[in-house]
Amino acid sequence: MESTESSYMSSPEAPRKRSPPPPKSPTSDSMEKATYMKFLVSNAAAGSVIGKGGSTITDFQSQSGARIQLSRNHEFFPGTTDRIIMISGTINDVLKAVELILAKLLSELHAEGSDDVEPKTKVRLVVPNSSCGGIIGKGGSTIKSFIEESHAGIKISPQDNSYYGLNDRLVTLVGTLDEQMLAIDLILSKLSEDPHYYQSMNAPFSYPAPQNAMSYGTNGAGGKFQNNKEDRSNSMTIGVADGHIGFVVGRGGRNIMEIGQVTGARIKISDRGDFVTGTTNRKVTITGSHRAIRAAESMIMQKVAYASERVID
Repeated sequence: MESTESSYMSSPEAPRKRSPPPPKSPTSDSMEKATYMKFLVSNAAAGSVIGKGGSTITDFQSQSGARIQLSRNHEFFPGTTDRIIMISGTINDVLKAVELILAKLLSELHAEGSDDVEPKTKVRLVVPNSSCGGIIGKGGSTIKSFIEESHAGIKISPQDNSYYGLNDRLVTLVGTLDEQMLAIDLILSKLSEDPHYYQSMNAPFSYPAPQNAMSYGTNGAGGKFQNNKEDRSNSMTIGVADGHIGFVVGRGGRNIMEIGQVTGARIKISDRGDFVTGTTNRKVTITGSHRAIRAAESMIMQKVAYASERVID
């Protein structure tokens, strides 16, 4: 998915340290108005944000004054194996909580390596499609100004039409913590001017399944009603980028056989050149019980996520 993102990206030559953002011009009323920010974290990162017995997340909420919520263990953003964090409160409270969380994750990254250079990391914000236009601006003017001011790389993913009813897109920020926080400050301030942005504040964490994913009945005709029996002929077809299929299959088919053995699902990959209509994604058809299909899809998407990270890095 990453490779199809829009090309609003920057690699500034002269990184700079973030000084505290200057007071902004909006009225104090707008600064006190409740807003929110959603972004993605891996399952492992979610655990460190929560802390033992919820101690870390409780501490972060106390320090920031914001409310911090996480999607459940297997509630992932479509096309990823990442959970969603939602932070709500005033703009300043939300920014404080985001910084506490990103600093925590960065400190653990530092602990794993001895490199003294502040690393450039990636954070993916979840933004309603209807609000992305405001971030981009006319002819890309707004996003370009955000890139110049923050020195962070900023990319906005295209609308993903494979998930019926998915109205969110990913805004990926690449940079140091200071660069990311300045970019988030600019983006959140812009989003908070958009009345439509607030309408998505109470949207659920769960997302719809891929369009035309489930077909019920032994003939695969896609009937309206689910068979009451645990029908073994349910199937789901997902698209996987042609370049990532090798990671799903594995050497000698090892990965795909393991996924089939662990989940009990049958997995079939379309031939070379047989793509999901309008894309260069190969068709991966998963057949079995609902539970087997969900488990197999999760394992496949983990392989795809790993492949995406390898490509980016």
